[in-house]
Amino acid sequence: MSRKGFFTDSTVCIGCKACEVACKQWNQLPDDGFHFTGMSYDQTGDLGCSTWRHVAFVERPVPLPGHDTGVGDFSWLMVSDVCKHCQRAGCLEACPTGAIVRTGFDTVYVQPDICNGCGYCVTACPFGVIDRRPDDGRAWKCTLCYDRLGEGMTPACAKACPTESIAYGNLDVLHERAENRVRQLHEQGIISAYLYGKDAANQPGTGGLNAFFLLVDKPEVYNLPPDPVVPTMKAREAWGAVAVGALGMAAVAVGAVLFGRRGTP
Repeated sequence: MSRKGFFTDSTVCIGCKACEVACKQWNQLPDDGFHFTGMSYDQTGDLGCSTWRHVAFVERPVPLPGHDTGVGDFSWLMVSDVCKHCQRAGCLEACPTGAIVRTGFDTVYVQPDICNGCGYCVTACPFGVIDRRPDDGRAWKCTLCYDRLGEGMTPACAKACPTESIAYGNLDVLHERAENRVRQLHEQGIISAYLYGKDAANQPGTGGLNAFFLLVDKPEVYNLPPDPVVPTMKAREAWGAVAVGALGMAAVAVGAVLFGRRGTP
């Protein structure tokens, strides 16, 4: 099977939240309650165990280049966030039970019947995507509608998106489409447009994302890490630091013994 994924173009997202609703409806996810966050029109807040798609609203006191909104120095940035299905997935590498697997579509899937709720995957995800439910402690996240893919269907969120901000398909095709879109925006004067997480060259800390994005501002503005790295990539560096620390402690201990001997009458 070919590699599947999402290309999310934030420049055509209208913030309708149809993707959020479709995701919850298809996956039978519970609601998150009704809370006023004060974050513009974003009442979801973030991704979580019961929210696998999250539409962010970012209000900025600057206009978007190339777009005359008629409201002066103000612009909205909107983007539908989701699990990235990383090529090098920190959650998968950290899972001790084999509950998290890579599917034949090259997506990352959590098997709820095997998950023991240890939470290692939660701390290993550099995007803070995966989350545990409070009732049983098991971890949950976007499955990229694995059950729909097996039937040749489009994931619910992409199917419901009215502007095709969320595009689903073969990654090679999506990469080409995304690069063409960036060139088009640059020609229109939106030179800030770029691709986030397209491949390993673009994001070496994760090996690239199977759900990548087109953004027009820094990742941090969208609540995305600028340089995400899976913890295991820093394992050698961490063990090296431990070794240096151990050698330093050993040297201090040896020095103390020798100094003690010299000082003995």
